[in-house]
Amino acid sequence: MDIDVSKLKGRHVSLELLTEDHREIIRPIAKDERIWELNRMLLIDETYDSQFDSYFAFAMDPMGRGEQHTFVIHKTGEKEIIGMTRFYELSERHKRVAIGYTWYIPSVWRKVHNKECKLLLLQYAFEELGFNRVEFTVASQNIRSQKAVEKIGAVKEGVMRKHSYRNDGSQSDTILFSIINDEWPVNKEKLKQLITESEND
Repeated sequence: MDIDVSKLKGRHVSLELLTEDHREIIRPIAKDERIWELNRMLLIDETYDSQFDSYFAFAMDPMGRGEQHTFVIHKTGEKEIIGMTRFYELSERHKRVAIGYTWYIPSVWRKVHNKECKLLLLQYAFEELGFNRVEFTVASQNIRSQKAVEKIGAVKEGVMRKHSYRNDGSQSDTILFSIINDEWPVNKEKLKQLITESEND
């Protein structure tokens, strides 16, 4: 499935599809322990470069988690990359997709950027693709992300126990959230209000 990134541009953030040209731009940006403190997807140690190359190769793989599309996130009108996110486990047959693997540089945490990014992706999934369901999976220890997902109206569906291993070898439960198309109109307005409030902070 092709993604029209022209429809993934807002007032504050713009998304573009990840390419090989981004590898060496992102490598130093992602080398910040604070980004990976809770999910341990990358460990900032002497093995960072090899870990990063594996991470990047997986992000570039269109079938890495089902069908996936990986995006870099910019502030609109600026070249600086402030984060990454993905559509993954995309199923045209079942009309569902997951949003995740999302991270941002710390300077934009708790600002408007993540909220608008979620609005753009959810809007695309429900209104452009006509999907019925969007999923979010969050590590049990990542309370900050769980609260953020709940704040935009996602419903907690359950806990997948001992669901994964982090790069440091520790086990993690995974919390499953979703938004379905019936809920989207109300959640869209809620998300737009959160964006307006963040703009005024």
